[in-house]
Amino acid sequence: MAEAARQAALRGLTGVSLSDVADAVGISKSGLFKHFESKDDMHLAVVESVMERFSDVIWKPAEGLPPGRARLEVVFERWLHWCEEEWPDSGCPVTALSVELDDQPGPLRDLLHKRLQGWRKTMLREFRALRDPPLSEAEAQAAYFQMKSFILGHSDSRRMMGDADAHRSATAAFEALLDRTCRIAA
Repeated sequence: MAEAARQAALRGLTGVSLSDVADAVGISKSGLFKHFESKDDMHLAVVESVMERFSDVIWKPAEGLPPGRARLEVVFERWLHWCEEEWPDSGCPVTALSVELDDQPGPLRDLLHKRLQGWRKTMLREFRALRDPPLSEAEAQAAYFQMKSFILGHSDSRRMMGDADAHRSATAAFEALLDRTCRIAA
């Protein structure tokens, strides 16, 4: 799974064949069929595996913290780590999968959409918990949109533009968002 996910992040999910993965891990294509009945099954397993790893790397370290700012700060830092350290050769595979599958109806898109909706729901809950009274749904949605925009901007700045300061810039922007969002509007 790790090799299939690595190749998908680099070349796109639909560009990864059973033969590619079998060759890379040193087994026969028929040996890979013991794990997957088809290329489609392997692709579904890759999406599920990437999303499980995303959760393990980003959410699990924050889960035991108090809801709201403490969790969000850890999630954001872990998300940057995910992009920089976990996938140094390709960048975030979730972003790559989203771009590849966003206009491709079918089981792969449906699975990714479902998992991303779950992630969004979790993040909206954390943003609502930033203050008392809680953020409205619209405020939480806007804050999550900005958070995700900072992640995408970080990746673009770092990977495409070679900005060595992208991590600091993204973190500063996110901290400013949290500061603004925690204040109750008068």
